[in-house]
Amino acid sequence: TFGWDAIEIDGHDHLNLEQELLKTNSLKPRVLVAHTIKGKGISFMEDDNNWHYRIPSAQEVLDSKKELGLL
Repeated sequence: TFGWDAIEIDGHDHLNLEQELLKTNSLKPRVLVAHTIKGKGISFMEDDNNWHYRIPSAQEVLDSKKELGLL
């Protein structure tokens, strides 16, 4: 950790992420390592590197929103 206050967290746990970001009680520099999964929550995108550069079609956007409970 090279003298830093290093914390590993689940990057999908937004509440925990916010709590860790708001902490200021350390005199050392802090780093948060947020472990995440690309496309988490969308079955056809999850952990698929192609989505780093591929643009979803209109239908894929709709399907994604349905899977995330946004429609």
